[in-house]
Amino acid sequence: MNEDVRLVVWVRGRVQGVGFRWFTRARALEIGGLSGFALNLEDGRVQVVAEGPGAGCRALLDWLQGDDTPGRVDGVTEMWDTPRGGYEGFAIR
Repeated sequence: MNEDVRLVVWVRGRVQGVGFRWFTRARALEIGGLSGFALNLEDGRVQVVAEGPGAGCRALLDWLQGDDTPGRVDGVTEMWDTPRGGYEGFAIR
């Protein structure tokens, strides 16, 4: 699974106001080869969009579902798709 993919994740729990987006960006940069963004949604969730090698996106998803994130993750919804491109690096929005 090293072809490029698009991963869209919605993370719910106590994930706003705890540095969640910053740490998500740092983790994406640490994994390398990923572009996209992390965005606070009005309903309290964080949306993460990552594009890049499938293995890198899977590693980011594993981290988002793990116990290492700031705050408290109550659930993660994921959607896999084909990359659309157009992202410069990994941004916090």
